[in-house]
Amino acid sequence: MTETKESKYIQQHLANERTFLAWVRTSIAVIGIGVLASTMHFNTAERVNGFADRMAIALSLLSLVTGLTILIYSTMNYFRIRKRINTQTYTSSRSLIFFVTSIVVMIFAFLLTYLFFILV
Repeated sequence: MTETKESKYIQQHLANERTFLAWVRTSIAVIGIGVLASTMHFNTAERVNGFADRMAIALSLLSLVTGLTILIYSTMNYFRIRKRINTQTYTSSRSLIFFVTSIVVMIFAFLLTYLFFILV
């Protein structure tokens, strides 16, 4: 078996793949939050008000767009890190962490607002 440039850094590449799969699971979970919120809202027998309907739809759409954005950004990040591992110029990425954290906080703020209007 011939040694390739990537075979020198097998552990780093495997860690990069595990990290990518964790981001994929995160994007699925974020999308699931929106699906769960809209499913729970529109399957209830009583209609609360139009604002709650719009909040459920907005939460669902925001979660979908966020999940897809996380998936696309993490795919780009995976390939960028793969290249940096091979060239030994790796630096950690803070932008993905800040982006996901701010969006998840915003989704939970929407969810709390939605729950407040449902319970009041």
